[in-house]
Amino acid sequence: MSKTPELDAWFTAQGWAPLPFQRETWAHLADGRSGLLNAATGTGKTYAIWGGVVNAVLRNPAKATGLKAIWITPLRSLAGEIADSARRMCEGVGLDWRVGLRTGDTSTKERAAQKKAMPQLLVTTPESLHVLLAGKGADKLFAQLDWFVADEWHELLGSKRGVQVELALSRLKAMRPSLGIWGVSATIGNLEEAMAVLLGTDPGPSTRSACLPDRQVDPLGRPGKVARPGPVMVRSSFKKTLEVRSIIPEEVEHYPWAGHLGLRLAHRLLPIIAESTSTLVFTNTRAMAELWYHKLLDLDPGLAGTIALHHGSLDRHVREWVEEALDDGRLKAVVCTSSLDLGVDFRPVETVVQVGSPKGVARFVQRAGRSGHRPDAVSRIWFLPTHALELVEAAALREAAEQGSIEARQPLMRCFDVLAQYLVTLAVGDGFDPATTYREVRGTHCYQDLTPEEWDWLLTFITTGGRSLQAYEEFQKAVRDEDGLIRVHDRRTAMRHRLSIGTIVSDASFAVKYVGGGRIGTVEEWFINQLRPGDVFWFAGRPLEFVRVKELTAFVRRSREQKGKIPSWQGGRMPLSSYMAKVLRAQFTSAGGAVEMVAVQPILERQRETSIVPTEDELLIERFTSREGHHLVVYPFEGRFVHEALASLLAFRMSLLKPITFSIAMNDYGFELLSDQPVPIEEALDNDLFTPQDLLADLQRSLNATEMARRKFRDIASIAGLVFKGMPGRPLKEKHMRANSSLFFDVFRDHEPDHLLFRQAYDEAFDAQLELPRLREALERIQRQRIVLKDPGRFTPFAFPIIVDRLREKLTSEQLEDRIRKMTGRVE
Repeated sequence: MSKTPELDAWFTAQGWAPLPFQRETWAHLADGRSGLLNAATGTGKTYAIWGGVVNAVLRNPAKATGLKAIWITPLRSLAGEIADSARRMCEGVGLDWRVGLRTGDTSTKERAAQKKAMPQLLVTTPESLHVLLAGKGADKLFAQLDWFVADEWHELLGSKRGVQVELALSRLKAMRPSLGIWGVSATIGNLEEAMAVLLGTDPGPSTRSACLPDRQVDPLGRPGKVARPGPVMVRSSFKKTLEVRSIIPEEVEHYPWAGHLGLRLAHRLLPIIAESTSTLVFTNTRAMAELWYHKLLDLDPGLAGTIALHHGSLDRHVREWVEEALDDGRLKAVVCTSSLDLGVDFRPVETVVQVGSPKGVARFVQRAGRSGHRPDAVSRIWFLPTHALELVEAAALREAAEQGSIEARQPLMRCFDVLAQYLVTLAVGDGFDPATTYREVRGTHCYQDLTPEEWDWLLTFITTGGRSLQAYEEFQKAVRDEDGLIRVHDRRTAMRHRLSIGTIVSDASFAVKYVGGGRIGTVEEWFINQLRPGDVFWFAGRPLEFVRVKELTAFVRRSREQKGKIPSWQGGRMPLSSYMAKVLRAQFTSAGGAVEMVAVQPILERQRETSIVPTEDELLIERFTSREGHHLVVYPFEGRFVHEALASLLAFRMSLLKPITFSIAMNDYGFELLSDQPVPIEEALDNDLFTPQDLLADLQRSLNATEMARRKFRDIASIAGLVFKGMPGRPLKEKHMRANSSLFFDVFRDHEPDHLLFRQAYDEAFDAQLELPRLREALERIQRQRIVLKDPGRFTPFAFPIIVDRLREKLTSEQLEDRIRKMTGRVE
């Protein structure tokens, strides 16, 4: 006899059959275990976890009052889908549970209703969960909580939003020691570490009786303080079929450059869209999404009404309409960004197209899984290169996906800005006991090494502002009361803090609205500042005429012009992942006969005519001169961020041998050092140019570390509450945010250099922006490689795209294309 008759019957009614990993998950939840579920996208992860919760409740029926389960999702757009799926299952099995949503989009009326009576399941985001912790009576709110689910945990891990989840769990576990915790992930390489980060460690017994009533009941109805069985990892043995096809250009040029190929192949997408019932066209940036949507409509005006645009800067109502229209079959295709990377199971999308390299295996597999989003369906993805060498990346992606090799996500450590915000969150709520909370926080992965001295510094920071700011009442946010708890009493401080909860920090944005009413979306402030009345720009897939700015709102009207600027958003370029870099290096010398590698043979053969295609055991350095000067091009194949740091490092070390200056250009494959005098490369190599010794000291001398840290500090200051971002509808202008954070940075640099947030800015500048650990690994790898120095006499196919990227910053699009024609014409 089945142990899950209700679930079996519901699955049968849907025309499905439970998979083995789903049944295994249901059994573990019935036993009260915590753990991590890893299964391919589109195989039914959501119903595996939620079905386990439902089954556990049905097996042990009890009066279900109050909040019983929290489901964390990284995207607001996912919350509605998760809630709908949970409702369908509850109704189908006869479980009388209410399912609610709590995100930044939840109405004031709904929030008020939840305050009176919480639903049994709440689908929410990390930010909204912290807002609940900042409310009065949080102990009572979570007193009946039995289950906590972190959906798409791979998207949160390695980000400050993931740290928010860790901190929230540290408090919830103290309130509910028997809390069942589950992570859900499809694409991640370090599963064991991911589970350990989510579950944390046991912080020890709590002394705060208000959090821990003497008697508790676990989800299985067993009275008393119950210790749960050990955590478990559930891995699906079900392998979805992934079909990768590349769009091969009819002619491959010998000298490729970024952006020269993509739009020229756009017409090849039209039959793919026509033959599919539904297609997602993924781009890597919002600007690319706008450009490709416009291009596809230009090629086939008949697509109007059946193709749509979706990215995070469009108004929520626009995004929701697109999602609903795609779901019910009204749309043939959607051009989108990562805003549609994730989705609930069984959403009907037949085909996926990836425009340009996604720069990571995990992202590629995640997007491919949106096609055939059912266990029995084939996931089909087309790869459209934006330049010819990206075909090598396509071959590497296919091979890695077939082998099931996925990048690891490295969890963050010692994020003092997030912890400072969290402590004020607790103080705004019911207050916190410093000793108890210290033990809880030390139970998280991020703060496992937090010292008592650092903890005391944080308490001083939120109560007095710290050594440098103690004279200013504004920064004395919390006080230690006579009962020993730290609380916030000032209502204005509490209100401003609740409005500022979160770790997503972006450049200031302007709302874009029609003059006659109607919101379209948001565009960053720097772009709007470039416009003059009458200028036309393309946004949300339509031409708009800029009219005026008023109170951080850009008013526009529809335009009939077919040409105009397309907004771009800062930080849009994604770097090559470390694992992707590894498989890419191997692919260049692979003996395999992938169709992509056959297509790029003309490029590789031309490269070999005057230089080499380096093997995994070789580092290629090319040297040549031109009218521009003396070029040195190095090919570590480590990604743009690492190359930026490595180029600056080498330039500094060579300047110690002779006075010399360089201009630097880079892409994901290599970097160029350009000087007006011969580069002393032989002498530098003899002096161990690539040694990892003194790496940090040399980097600090070679880069403007202060300015890098200053840029990082802007975000840190905002998260930690040093800089208030403004009231709803009246955000602080970007230039004021920068000025305020820069002032604090200078004060701490001059008067409090041991300030934890100041130190964190330097740590993030080197570890996050320059990827210092990865840079060190690259230098250690180069130490084991054979360095090959070549003098090709002119630029090679590998060097050409790097040179073009440098020229792109100086020339218009028309000037650049004319310059490229002349350059390639001479060498051809």
